[in-house]
Amino acid sequence: MFAVLKTGGKQYRVQQGDVLRVEKLAADAGEKIQFNDVLMVNSTIGTPFVDGAGVQAEVIEQIKGEKVIHFVKRRRKHGSKRTKGHRQQLTLLRVTDILETGAADSGVKEAIGAGIAGWTGVKADKGDYAKNRSGTAEMKKRVATGEAKEKVAAKTAAAEGGETSKPGNLLTEPRDGQGDKLTDLNGVGPAMQTKMNEAGVYHFDQIAAWNEAEMAYMADQLGAGGKLAGWVDEAKSK
Repeated sequence: MFAVLKTGGKQYRVQQGDVLRVEKLAADAGEKIQFNDVLMVNSTIGTPFVDGAGVQAEVIEQIKGEKVIHFVKRRRKHGSKRTKGHRQQLTLLRVTDILETGAADSGVKEAIGAGIAGWTGVKADKGDYAKNRSGTAEMKKRVATGEAKEKVAAKTAAAEGGETSKPGNLLTEPRDGQGDKLTDLNGVGPAMQTKMNEAGVYHFDQIAAWNEAEMAYMADQLGAGGKLAGWVDEAKSK
């Protein structure tokens, strides 16, 4: 008996005992899972899936694929080049059973991709979550439930006491409904102005009032690095 299942945007023709590498699934090694998106079982073809059919498998381990090198070279104007490496996260599993009917009542955990919203990881990930800004829906959910912490600027020796401090003059909207033209600052383009607005910065006097600890905090939040000190000096003259 064979079946054709769909997972991770790909289709696989499988038989009992086959070992597969598929896009990472939300399951731990040793768990039994069931694929319900079955396109074909023997001579039965689904429309698009076969009702009641399923493919059960045992997760062997979470692995990574071979390293893929991505090289980009821009010959004209920029003359730049960049090399990136990538290893796809995969799940190694063994097909244990193929069900023509009754899959819905089997009670076996459904095989779902690891990239779905709300998934909180498997034991192989050691429960580690990236400490990042809560700007995405998934990160907001993790921050709210205590599974992750919102990123704060790292300590910096340039700030008094080696600490950073969130400015107290950040706004939720510009005063009088009109913000200053922050692109007048050297090195601030439309994209950076949008990022500054999203962070609560709309006016030159806000920037001019920051101390070193607040500058260090905002430099991290905006990804501005050492340029921010120059913006503060410029803002004082506006």
